[in-house]
Amino acid sequence: MSSLQGYVDRRVLLILQDGRAIVGVMAGFDQKSNVVLSDSKERVYSMEEGVEEIPLGLYLVKGDMIILIGELDETLDQAVDLATIRAEPIPPIRY
Repeated sequence: MSSLQGYVDRRVLLILQDGRAIVGVMAGFDQKSNVVLSDSKERVYSMEEGVEEIPLGLYLVKGDMIILIGELDETLDQAVDLATIRAEPIPPIRY
């Protein structure tokens, strides 16, 4: 849990169990690893249309839905033209 403290006020990428990819600035977290993101966007991947970003704003993600949290390099992220990226959507995890 203390490892999440290093991500506060930084732009992060969350991959969720249902396959969604959410990018935002980590505003905070709690003891159950629930995460609050500000200025967040969902990135929807497609083989036909590239990556679509859907604005979400302030967003709360339940800790048990999170598979991966990673810090984004903002310079590299802004340099990538998301419209040119083609990728299969991440399939949801089935238990």
